Amino acid sequence: MQVKIVNHSPYPLPAYATALSAGMDLRAHLSEPVVLRPLERAMIPTGLFIALPAGYEAQVRPRSGLAAKKGISVLNAPGTIDADYRGEIRVILVNLSQDDFTVEPGERIAQMVIARHERVDWEAVEVLDETERGAGGFGSTGVK
Repeated sequence: MQVKIVNHSPYPLPAYATALSAGMDLRAHLSEPVVLRPLERAMIPTGLFIALPAGYEAQVRPRSGLAAKKGISVLNAPGTIDADYRGEIRVILVNLSQDDFTVEPGERIAQMVIARHERVDWEAVEVLDETERGAGGFGSTGVK
């Protein structure tokens, strides 16, 4: 699938790290480091602009290494980039650790997954069909 992209950063275009990777790393396009204090968040620019085809979205997700090792996450994970958005991709990073975290220029800060989606037409009804689960939620299917 071809997707048009404008790259205002000095870094390479997002790319898949392995043949079976679902996501591509996004890099911080910064002129100087940004320090995130504990529980602080910041919009980190990437320098990237994309034009997705109709029926697709880009999902911005945390990088597992940053999350596990440093407590850094994407605040609205997954963040959605709609097909009609033409602005710069920015990542809302949050520091969930107890230590300051410095985002360095060019650092890999998040991953982006391109996903197909459907649009729905709602059909208003009075009653839904029954299922084995019914209205049970949040742990209703058991612990093990």
